Amino acid sequence: MRNATIRLLVESGARADDFAALREGAQALGAHLSVLVLGALPRMPVYAGGAAEYGVVAFPQDWSDEIAAAEAELAASAVSLREELAREGCSAEVEILLAEPAALGAAIARRALLCDLVAMSDGLRDGDGAVVAAAQSALFHMPAGLLVNGARQPRALQPRRVLLAWNSGLPAARAAHAALPLLRAAAEVTVAVFDPVATTLRDGENPGSDMARWLSHHGCRVEVQQYPGGGAEIGRAILDRARERAADLIVMGAWEHSRMRELILGGTTRTMMAQTEHPVLFAH
Repeated sequence: MRNATIRLLVESGARADDFAALREGAQALGAHLSVLVLGALPRMPVYAGGAAEYGVVAFPQDWSDEIAAAEAELAASAVSLREELAREGCSAEVEILLAEPAALGAAIARRALLCDLVAMSDGLRDGDGAVVAAAQSALFHMPAGLLVNGARQPRALQPRRVLLAWNSGLPAARAAHAALPLLRAAAEVTVAVFDPVATTLRDGENPGSDMARWLSHHGCRVEVQQYPGGGAEIGRAILDRARERAADLIVMGAWEHSRMRELILGGTTRTMMAQTEHPVLFAH
């Protein structure tokens, strides 16, 4: 990630100390931080009155005041962050993004087109659920990977041990591409295949070996591990194996199944998004 641009998503009121580990990691790599302070617009209250053809739409007078207050709050937070990052000598810029919840994901993705990695602050996960959902949905429309749980983890940007959850799917392949600079620099990369299906049309005759061969050509130090799930949920199995391998970072594809299915029935992506123990780099 040397000389990379990292788009960092933070909540209103965030302080530089809230993502000190990520900031220090970026400085060590000579990376540039592009901080985006996020906020969701107050929902539009619409009232209608009168007969059908002659009715009028009315807005409460205090709605525009709510919008102005939200903008002022984000702007003040951005000013404070700029000053703190400047004092730390960090190469950084700070912008604000205030949008309707339904449009926030697309707006985040638009601002992620020209960066090498998108990272989500830990504090953002504890705030407005609509903002967090928007950040996650942006994965569908941006070329970069999304790093979660990395703001306070010293080795998230310089991992020594990486667990790559591999299943021969497009999201997992995109995650490997997004993480390639980190994988090259790591001392150990474990290509972990869970419940592999050793057929030509699924995971290959020796599942994981194709990914290991590609990474080896890039100079990565790779080991392949094939794990039987034993009936356990795959997300839990990934966390258990990451703990066993003392992994500093997990790399995996997101939303292999439809997002609606995972929201209703649960799934690997949902489990890994919800956990707070391990830094994870997702791509879709």
